[in-house]
Amino acid sequence: MPHPYVLLSAAVSLDGYLDDTGPDRLLLSSPADFDRVDEVRASVDAILIGAGTIRADNPRLLVNSEARRAARVAAGKPPYPLKVTVSGSGGLDPSANFWHTGGEKLVCTTDKGAERARALGLAADVVSLGPELDWHRLLEHLHEERGVDRLMVEGGGRVHTQLLQQGLVDELQLVLAPLFVGTPDAPRLFGPGTYQAGRLRLVESRRIEDVVLMRYEPTAPGTGLHTSPADRHWLSMACELATRCPPSRTAFSVGAVVVAADGTELARGHSREAGDPVVHAEEVALAKIDPADPRLATATVYTSLEPCTRRASRPFPCARLILDAGVRRVVTAWREPDTFVAGADGTGLLTGAGVDVVVLGEYEGRAKAPNHHLL
Repeated sequence: MPHPYVLLSAAVSLDGYLDDTGPDRLLLSSPADFDRVDEVRASVDAILIGAGTIRADNPRLLVNSEARRAARVAAGKPPYPLKVTVSGSGGLDPSANFWHTGGEKLVCTTDKGAERARALGLAADVVSLGPELDWHRLLEHLHEERGVDRLMVEGGGRVHTQLLQQGLVDELQLVLAPLFVGTPDAPRLFGPGTYQAGRLRLVESRRIEDVVLMRYEPTAPGTGLHTSPADRHWLSMACELATRCPPSRTAFSVGAVVVAADGTELARGHSREAGDPVVHAEEVALAKIDPADPRLATATVYTSLEPCTRRASRPFPCARLILDAGVRRVVTAWREPDTFVAGADGTGLLTGAGVDVVVLGEYEGRAKAPNHHLL
């Protein structure tokens, strides 16, 4: 079953602690980084924390920017992401800020925990995952029943540890604060245990005032350095978009998604969108983005079919549109056959211009499915 894209977010001290042992929460981040976190929250469908984080920090988990909330609404989303908490026992504080701010709330718990949580009269939906907490079932529920494609996990350390140990993490956004805690009993980011195989790959490091943001993606043996779980997630979405194309006997059905380096979706599109009989998926998606957007230079175009190099219906093929937009990375599922254009080689054109093109052949069947009548 498919899962959402899982992004772990945390700030730690130089010696790896999430907090100290004092009565007040230790603020590890900076004002500018809090704003960055607000931007990430605005980009996701749900935010998840453990019950221990509710007890320790009493967070609100809001999108504080009015402009970002307005942008979510304009995109057809609720102003706030779904708020999710996980509790094995169902022992939750009904007075916590979690229940009384933001939008919809969800409690994921066990069979026994569900009875206890429902008896509290919480302003939330309560879902049982069975006799024990099951992270796979939780993620499947969020994706299949709640429409969550992108999940931000803000803690605590036990939640982060379990997700990483089970190989369910797509990205780690870690902020390093310039201080030491030095108290052995203070909470740490990750606990002991056996973790998923493979090193983490650093994809970005950035100074934000006096803290440093580091973004990592997990790798596994045989995965390679150029693909990640995020690539598979977004390419899968592009293949799904291809199934939404109006049928045609003279053009392929293709889906495309443009994604910024930080994992934010910039735009999506599919062939023949909005009644245009000749528009292509990459063309649609790129047209929705401001050409001056600086994120394009480090973005990735995910497309179910290799970008075209020749076409009669428009002055410029999709490969040229990608180059003109400044995008330097493309992930696709299927090389273009000679059905309509002999000798098509979008990959060759793009790589010759310095673009990194990745073909994930495991998705070729899905990309071909809405085009079987043409093959």
